[in-house]
Amino acid sequence: MALSQSELTRIALDITSGLSNRDRFSRLLDIIRQNLNCDAAALLAFQGQQFTPLAIDGLNEDVLGRRFLVEEHPRLEAIARAGDIVRFPADSELPDPYDGLIPNQGDELKVHACIGLPLYANERLIGAITIDGFDPQLFDRFTNSELRNLSAIASVSLNNALMIDKLEKLALESQNSDSVINVSMTDNVEMIGQSANMQALTHEINVVASTDLNVLILGETGTGKELVAKAVHLGSERKKSPLVYLNCAALPESIAESELFGHVKGAFTGAISHRSGKFELADKGTLFLDEIGELPLNLQAKLLRVLQYGDLQKIGDDRSRKVDVRIIAATNKDLKQEILAGRFRADLYHRLSVFPLLVPALRDRDEDISLLSGYFVERCRQKLGITNLTLTPASLHLLKQYQWPGNVRELEHALHRAAVLAKAQASDGLTKIHPQHFDIIESHSSPQPLSLPSKNSKFSQATVDESTSLKSATDEFQANFILHTLSEHNGQWAATARALKLDPGNLHRLAKRLEIKR
Repeated sequence: MALSQSELTRIALDITSGLSNRDRFSRLLDIIRQNLNCDAAALLAFQGQQFTPLAIDGLNEDVLGRRFLVEEHPRLEAIARAGDIVRFPADSELPDPYDGLIPNQGDELKVHACIGLPLYANERLIGAITIDGFDPQLFDRFTNSELRNLSAIASVSLNNALMIDKLEKLALESQNSDSVINVSMTDNVEMIGQSANMQALTHEINVVASTDLNVLILGETGTGKELVAKAVHLGSERKKSPLVYLNCAALPESIAESELFGHVKGAFTGAISHRSGKFELADKGTLFLDEIGELPLNLQAKLLRVLQYGDLQKIGDDRSRKVDVRIIAATNKDLKQEILAGRFRADLYHRLSVFPLLVPALRDRDEDISLLSGYFVERCRQKLGITNLTLTPASLHLLKQYQWPGNVRELEHALHRAAVLAKAQASDGLTKIHPQHFDIIESHSSPQPLSLPSKNSKFSQATVDESTSLKSATDEFQANFILHTLSEHNGQWAATARALKLDPGNLHRLAKRLEIKR
């Protein structure tokens, strides 16, 4: 059944009535899936020669975190260059970017219907919609004219959303600054996450970035404090000036003052030439002081003077000079406790914490794990030169259950190690990351491993697709079943062996073979 004019009108009204961009985009794909009867669809934004998923339907949830470089995906490149509707032949030899990323459909989409709808605004490519169906003739009944109308509606929806985002940023800048700064979209640091905590953090970054206030970034190790600092700098009027980085924890006390303020020739033994300090290098820009809680007390007093008066004095020089530097500091310590312990100056704390930003721990934004996993898996695929790299559902479930004491950095490293192991064991062009490729369970020493499935979770066998070998399927089933039973018995291997009706020695040997225990 073709799309009638009344249906297209209803689609347009439905799309524009969304309360938020995410709702609007999801509604768009839901309507497309209903009307075109497709099996999978994705709305992608085009920026910086890559497609970024904004909404997906019928695809693995980690796809939302992936970034598809045009040059690496021939079908997406064809859509970007076409300027019109692209219908890929069912027997097309071009690899599909979603191979292995559609649930319960195997690893490759050899024969299927595939359409790309490029989205334009003012003759500029702003995105695309991809539509896939397992029936090769699924879309034959729809004319190009009908699909162009659908593409036009989607283009308006996406362009409106991008314009609203831009206007919101300009409004924030006009509230906090006398001049309006045009921030290029390509300059923005991408903050991966759709959780409420991350949305709140992003809003606070946008609010403070266009001011000249000092910022104190608080958060555990590995949460992404440096990324937040970059986002604040790039959203400020100082973005064309340098962002200078200094790790206070890595500074030997003997050279820390020179690193911060510089020195003149002959100021001390070994000072064979003049040297500019980080403050001088950051003049008119931003100085990012990472691990500020590790700065020695004597240097805290000198740092405070620069912040109060803007006067910089190099070691060995009687003259002082004015510097205009914005300070962004970061720490994983509780500075209020450090003040009580006499290790941090209260006056410096108040100077730095004019606008504190708290970066949430990964365990407090666990709904973002799928997006982050997809993002890091795609980066691993590119670095390792793998044609196709996917996470099995069991692997994603494992990642969601772990508490991540090392936060986002630990997740990235765990996925990178797993990808390397998966590549080494891959027997064909498709590489899958299985639970046994992770060493999360072994690296955690608590009595009840945090990487085990929760007691309330239901054990599922629906993690095997058509192309999985019997041995792989059996191993994955056994590994998941053992982990589930182990979780039910509080991580006690003896009790688990009794529940599984296995000899404890045999269970330990099986667990080692399945790589869920060393």
